[in-house]
Parts: sequence; C-alpha cells; structure tokens
Amino acid sequence: MAAVEPPNRVRPSIEIDEALREGWFEFWYQPKINLKRKYLAGAEAIARLRHPKLGVLPPGSFDPRLSAGSLERLTEYSLVAALQSWPVFEEVGFNLALSINVPASVVATLPIAALVEHYRPRSDHWPGIILEVAEDQIVREAGLAALIAKHLQIGGIRIAIDNFGASYSSFSRLRSLPFAELKISQDFIRNCALEAANAAICQTIIDLAHRFGSAAVAEGIESQVELQALMAMGCDFGQGALIAPAMPQEQFLELLLRRLNGPGASAGDEGSAQGARAPVPAAPRVA
Repeated sequence: MAAVEPPNRVRPSIEIDEALREGWFEFWYQPKINLKRKYLAGAEAIARLRHPKLGVLPPGSFDPRLSAGSLERLTEYSLVAALQSWPVFEEVGFNLALSINVPASVVATLPIAALVEHYRPRSDHWPGIILEVAEDQIVREAGLAALIAKHLQIGGIRIAIDNFGASYSSFSRLRSLPFAELKISQDFIRNCALEAANAAICQTIIDLAHRFGSAAVAEGIESQVELQALMAMGCDFGQGALIAPAMPQEQFLELLLRRLNGPGASAGDEGSAQGARAPVPAAPRVA
C-alpha cells in the first residue's frame, strides 16, 4: 500500500515592512568565480528572511505582503547593506565586486545613484556595485534601459542583465543599455555539456556578451562537466551549487580565510570537487 502524502503546508504570509522594521532580513553571499583566471572575483548578496519563530525562510517558501513603497524600501535596504558590507571584506584583505538584484519597477522611483554616492565605500580599491536587473523586466518596461543608463552617470555602478535568454530581448534596447554582464539563465546551463541545443545557446550568449565588450556569467552550475564545458566556451564567470551555495556573511568570511590560508585548489581543475562541490579558490588581496 502506497504511503499517504502529507497535506501541503500552508505557506506563511510575511509583511515585508514588518520584517524590515524588526530586522528579520540578513544577507547571504554566493561566490562568483573568474573561470579564466580561477579566483574568487565577487559575490552576489542575497536577502534572506530569518523569522524569530520559523527560522530562515528560503525564497518561495512564504508569501510576501507588500504595501505601497515596500519594494522600494526593501531594495534601498539591500543596496545600502551591500555597500556597507564591502569594507568588512576589505578589512581582511579581499577586494570583491558585490552584486544585488534590483527590481525593474523601482528603477524609476528609487534614487539609486544618490544612494550609491552617499553610502559607497571611500576606499580607492572599491570596484563598484553591480545591479542585476532581470531581462524579462527590461523587455516589459518601456524606456527602462534609458532610465538605468542615467544611474550609470556616476562612477561605481554597473549593470548585469540577469536570467538572460529566458525571454526574447530587443537588441535595440540592449544597444541603448551599457551593461557589464550577461548572466546566462540556469535553464540553459543545465546539461549544457550534453545537450547540443543548450550548448549552442550558451555559446551564443557568451559570444554576444563579448561582442558588446561585456562579460558572460553562468548561473546555477551544478556539475563538473557543466563547469568544464562553460570554461571551454570561454565563459568569464560562474556561480552555483558546485562552486558554493549562498551562505551567511560570517560563514562566507570563514570560507574565504580558510581558502586563503590553506592549500588552494582551483575551481575547474579536474578532480577538485569535494563531494558535489568544487572548492572556492582564494581571492586576490587588496593591494
């Protein structure tokens, strides 16, 4: 007799403004590796909600309740937190390019350039902040590319087009947006070493990024063969479960220091995986 499946749990409903007010948000970091030079180049700062009773709630495990301005307040909190966390890494000798996700809907309403100018680190070594905007949002929002370009008038802001390839981009809009990175959708990274169609799409996106003078970033790398295939295609950066999952700041710092002080292995050297994950190589120190 087949086991009876337990009833689906009702997802908790969390008010975003309450979570901000009570300090339930924290930031986890997912390493991003330079696949050509084999070192840790940066990290994506990802907001995680730690509920006092429910613990850490992964994305999709709760229903966020938004009121007027909630998304802007959450985005501002994320941006400021990422800018203020960079000196923590500099202090222990790491020069990391941090990135955050920015919803397209807040680009026109949030004073991003002014916030970056006010809260940015004053170190001469600061590499800037990368704002990741989803490709489908850029396509849907008329005039968004021009609005984003205005934020680039001050130094220190770069744009990455996230989840690229999942929708049909308008190349005229890409031409008007001076983006720094194209982040290849995980839908195409998955099995790119075995499926010819996925491999062809990944190679096309990598070549497109390079033709625009930008970098290609592979999201969601989960296997060694995917990593090796992407390196052979000339992909610039990679992140995903194979390299390292997102982790709290304290754990991320421990990982960096351990890799820096211990015997290093490059993410991409054959046989470097520990279980299902490749070790993160040491980051370059701040000069």
